[in-house]
Amino acid sequence: MDRRHQLIIVRGAGDIASGTILKLCRCGYPVLALETGYPTAIRRQVAFSEAVYEGESQVEGTVCVRISRYEEAESVWGEGFIPLLVDPDCHVLKKVRPWALVDAILAKKNLGTSRSMADKTIALGPGFTAGEDVDLVIETQRGHNLGRIIGSGQASADTGTPGLIAGYGKERVIHSPATGILLGKSRIGDHVEQGQTIAVIVTGQGEVPVKASLTGLVRGLIKEGIPVKKGLKIADIDPRDTEFENCFTVSDKARCIAGAVLEGLLYLEARQEL
Repeated sequence: MDRRHQLIIVRGAGDIASGTILKLCRCGYPVLALETGYPTAIRRQVAFSEAVYEGESQVEGTVCVRISRYEEAESVWGEGFIPLLVDPDCHVLKKVRPWALVDAILAKKNLGTSRSMADKTIALGPGFTAGEDVDLVIETQRGHNLGRIIGSGQASADTGTPGLIAGYGKERVIHSPATGILLGKSRIGDHVEQGQTIAVIVTGQGEVPVKASLTGLVRGLIKEGIPVKKGLKIADIDPRDTEFENCFTVSDKARCIAGAVLEGLLYLEARQEL
């Protein structure tokens, strides 16, 4: 089926959003990603948001290119790539009405998405009410209901506890111990020992070390040089030393959510045709 004229705008291009963007692109949809000027994804090797800083990023062989205005998107699609626009407030909607819009910011609250933005609207995670803010909401909490399509009501509230990997949950996620500028001492994919300094936060009073919470692989680390606030999630340690390739591929959670988004769009399309 020809999907070339069914433009989908995705708000957000972090690792979960990128799983959705990648799946929609592979299924033949033209996708335009929207991001902020300073994205803070930690799983940067699988986040198209890196194009904001580098001009181009790549996830599992698919290329994303930063553009400066919507008119450049057509040529990027023509190359088989994904265009990304820094446009957190969706000003692009003044120029084009997409076939569908997906809010994949995962801010745990609604940052301005409404059903008026497109004929089909989907949001990921808590902060949205299906049938009011958007047409459908996708459950993002790990467990039995991960990826469930919600047609009325809301997703589960944020627990603040990361999903378990090899028995570790909150222990594997590292938050900034101070406010300042992050300088990395490790790279994504590196093996680190518990207590090892993986980064430092440069503050007005000196450097504050960021210690590895576990022994394992650096699965995610926020981009060097980014201003961070105390308490911001800045790194993720995978305790499975044998899972090196997982640091560079879309996660099971992101793939599950992406499949639910695709199913949701097809469901809305079928319902519209009745």
